[in-house]
Amino acid sequence: MEHEAAIRFGAFASLFAVFALIEAYAPRRDRVQTRKVRWITNFGLVLIDAVALRLLAIALPFLAIGAALDANANNWGVLNQIDAPLWLTVPLTILVFDFAIWLQHLVTHKVPLLWRLHRVHHADRDIDVTTAVRFHPVEIALSMLLKIGLVYLIGPPALGILLFEVILNGTAMFNHANMRLPKRLDTILRQVLVTPDMHRVHHSDQRHEHDSNYGFALSTWDRMFGTYIPQPEKGHEDMTIGLAWQDDRPARLGWSLLLPFRNP
Repeated sequence: MEHEAAIRFGAFASLFAVFALIEAYAPRRDRVQTRKVRWITNFGLVLIDAVALRLLAIALPFLAIGAALDANANNWGVLNQIDAPLWLTVPLTILVFDFAIWLQHLVTHKVPLLWRLHRVHHADRDIDVTTAVRFHPVEIALSMLLKIGLVYLIGPPALGILLFEVILNGTAMFNHANMRLPKRLDTILRQVLVTPDMHRVHHSDQRHEHDSNYGFALSTWDRMFGTYIPQPEKGHEDMTIGLAWQDDRPARLGWSLLLPFRNP
């Protein structure tokens, strides 16, 4: 799709700047570690993730948006079998893929091998806008494979996949941001969207709390399937972010990359 990369990067950079500024001037919580150390590691993971996806693109003909164009050209997938307008298929695509990512997230907490990869995300001792992009490259590659498979099964329009990716990245940065929303606004927003206070519960060091609130964009799925916890038991200022066993080592890039292979 023409200008896909520019659209995605433009949306990412703009929203990142907005949330980072809000965090700097109106943080929800005091930081445990310095921003510089954590951000070097978190952005280092982003660069490695980008390389991993480039390598995956060499092994596979298409990634998600390319797969959608290919499925459409070959009339593959459920939506390509029906003559439905974009105003219907685009929202449906976003809804289906948001549920798929919610379900994938839940599974990564329940399957021990996948949890080893996903705990790299949870090992961050602070939660801020960069935590939204802190993932192990193997997990990123597996997530892309899931999306590609689902694209060929569903046959969504490429525009729907592009909008889904932009929305997913934007809402992930929003709900990981270390910022305070007025209580009334938070209450209203979380009826539909995952807010920072709602997702922060998911990053608690308490197992029953981080096994909840799996949504990145819509809060609907957690409410529907009984995985919703409104507030942390210790409160947002006093709760501990991260994993119960950890120390400062996850702020180091090399240590984080090897975390799935460690037994802390």
